[in-house]
Amino acid sequence: MSTKCSIVIRAYNEANHIGKLLDGICHQSLKDVQVILVDSGSRDRTVEIALSYEVEIIKISPEDFTFGRSLNLGISRAKAPFVVIASAHVFPVYPDWLKKMLEPFRDEKIAMVYGKQRGADTSQFSEKQIFNQWYPDHSQHYQNHPFCNNANSAVRRDLWKQHPFDENLPALEDLAWAKWVFERGLKINYNAEAEIIHVHNETWHGINNRYRREGMAFKQIYPQEKFGLGEFSRLIISNVCGDWCEAKKQGILKKHFFDIIRFRWCQFWGTFQGYRQSGPLTWQLKRSFYYPRNGQKTLNDNHSRDIEPISYDNV
Repeated sequence: MSTKCSIVIRAYNEANHIGKLLDGICHQSLKDVQVILVDSGSRDRTVEIALSYEVEIIKISPEDFTFGRSLNLGISRAKAPFVVIASAHVFPVYPDWLKKMLEPFRDEKIAMVYGKQRGADTSQFSEKQIFNQWYPDHSQHYQNHPFCNNANSAVRRDLWKQHPFDENLPALEDLAWAKWVFERGLKINYNAEAEIIHVHNETWHGINNRYRREGMAFKQIYPQEKFGLGEFSRLIISNVCGDWCEAKKQGILKKHFFDIIRFRWCQFWGTFQGYRQSGPLTWQLKRSFYYPRNGQKTLNDNHSRDIEPISYDNV
């Protein structure tokens, strides 16, 4: 029987999460899938846990890692015409996640699909607000902008062969690929029913670091764009005030008051730093961007549908 889809997972020290994702894949209604894990030098039990499932392992040294290179290596081993891409610290909410991710490809104009993301119970309040803003509850068949996210996405392998992911970007390889898609008159689909929980419980330094590398990448993709101190100040004020208002509506403002300020500062100061970053993606930058000290825990925070969610009680 032919492989219906290939799944490429990028991982580094994800022992706390990889089992949950792989268990969620096992519970999918869509079977006959190929799972490929690209590991960039994990020192914990990530690979050991993955080997207890039916998973192909590709190892890449930390010095050679970028998001784009890791994906290209994984997709080069893919056997199916459609490749689902997932971060190692996500897990699907429903057993039809893969089915919903692949359904839009019935339209030959669709080059890429990405699905809804929600934060875990332990995610920062402002992080959850970002997920709510970027990933609404309603799908969009033909999206009119190139935004997407490779934490939960799928692409046509034949198009990837024409244009692999950019291996020189420190982040946003998904946006760069989507921009290429748009320039060729192809379409991007957002499917809200292909939902995952994204565990993003970073340190404050990690949050700043993530937005710094994304700012650096955005400037490379759109060199004409600017992000000065004026924009930094405006976005800090508007987003902090917006988060405070939402937290007040939920009756949890006191609990999250200062964390909201700190998260938004890390987000936009990191973006500002990234826009000012110049020069190549050196090994020193890679160590700073990709290999921070971390410690993460997970739990669920899902949106109701007319289908029972996957139970992860025993994982």
